[in-house]
Amino acid sequence: MEKTFVIKGKPESEWLVVDASGQNLGRLATQVAQFLLGKHKPTFTPGVDMGDFVVVINAEKLDVDQKRLETKTYYHHSGYPGGIKSVTMARQMEVHPDRVIRAAVWGMISHNKQGHRLMKRLRIYAGNEHPHEAQKPVDIA
Repeated sequence: MEKTFVIKGKPESEWLVVDASGQNLGRLATQVAQFLLGKHKPTFTPGVDMGDFVVVINAEKLDVDQKRLETKTYYHHSGYPGGIKSVTMARQMEVHPDRVIRAAVWGMISHNKQGHRLMKRLRIYAGNEHPHEAQKPVDIA
């Protein structure tokens, strides 16, 4: 029987930059979720906050199939009776391309307190610029 590895001390977090231009949405979201959870590190421990901060740039240049843009719909509810709202993926990519990536990554992590903490480490920007140069982020190819 193997023992579970448990890290001693506080795990160090890095800042990573992921360029979304020309990437598939699902593959990008999987990669980002792995970085947020810390599964790319050899010292990964389940249940321990080991992940890195992830900055995603060029969200507007994401590669999405044309049929997917027309058929996928995002829903949210105001909380009032009849208050359901919907927006197509094409419209969402025009107005808020960051929300498309955020929804995909959220679907790949746990929907609990730890998942909410991980999502706070995710920064998504539509363009090429981001205000996190002071953290000395590492580019991920």
